[in-house]
Amino acid sequence: MFLAINEIKKEKLRYGLIIAVIMMIAYLIFILSSLALGLSNENTTAVKSWQVQSVAMSKDADGNLTQSMLTSQDYQQAKQSNNDAVALAQGILKNDSSREAATFIGIDAVSRIDRKIQITQGRNWKTSNEVVLSNKLADKGFKLGQTVKMGMGSQNYTVVGFAKNAEYNMAPVVYGDRSQWNSIKGVNSNFVASGLVAKQTIHTKDSNLQVLNLSQLFDKMPGYSAQNSTFTFMIAFLVIISVVIVAIFLYILTVQKLQNFAVLRAQGVPSRYLIQNTLAETILIMLIAVITSMVLALLTSLVIPSAVPMYFDFNLIGLTGLGVTVMGILGAIIPIRIIAKIDPVTVIGG
Repeated sequence: MFLAINEIKKEKLRYGLIIAVIMMIAYLIFILSSLALGLSNENTTAVKSWQVQSVAMSKDADGNLTQSMLTSQDYQQAKQSNNDAVALAQGILKNDSSREAATFIGIDAVSRIDRKIQITQGRNWKTSNEVVLSNKLADKGFKLGQTVKMGMGSQNYTVVGFAKNAEYNMAPVVYGDRSQWNSIKGVNSNFVASGLVAKQTIHTKDSNLQVLNLSQLFDKMPGYSAQNSTFTFMIAFLVIISVVIVAIFLYILTVQKLQNFAVLRAQGVPSRYLIQNTLAETILIMLIAVITSMVLALLTSLVIPSAVPMYFDFNLIGLTGLGVTVMGILGAIIPIRIIAKIDPVTVIGG
């Protein structure tokens, strides 16, 4: 470690450039990870806030809860005391000056979901002509006490509150009474809900229904799996690139120092010590680069606009940083093999 620190101090520019390149790659990995998590939350945060485990919906919807419609008969056969009905409709939320795409989620006033809504301004809805909006709509010109319209319905609704963690499938949520769902979605009264949710697995013998857990529900969301796969591959390629860059830099540094290593070996310095020095050098480079990029990523979170769907999770950043560091250390394998095979006579004589 002592030799590694002295080398870094002596060759500040050389090692500074190496650290800068690795730092920029790690910073990009952190930003992409946070963006992937933020976009994932934009799809799923509303459902996760309900703290449920399974969803029952019409089989024809192919796992898309927004497209599901339960008839009165389906609803009665699947309804149990431990589950709650939800009714979803995508549409345009509008007031006198603003129009925004949103997802209406109709629920019952006595349901457990209603108690899970986390109000940040105002209060929860109490009557069928009141709605609670996602707090992201507060930045779009919607205010408490305003009158709004939703979807295909002509009914006016009063905004009585704003809630956090209220996004579904990349759209802000409008919470309201389930009785308004038919007019907002434009369907007749034969249909009463989109699905049923519960904290445990829902059991039903109705062949028209299918039951999904949350993972299956999210995977069926339009674009959700493709989006996550894209970010996963991007991050994986960046990690691989960081390993290759570390290996190349260390290989070049090792080749440049071969004669020095050969002299040390001829003086009786064991290969083990030189290998430990290379590992210590790699660990120092990776730690400095990764910690600096972590700080930059956290500073970025303070200035990033709220409209950008990024979510910085300390556990995720920590695990990602650890993974990048470990992969960087693996990049030292090639230089270590070269050091282990150094023949002082061959190198010095050559």
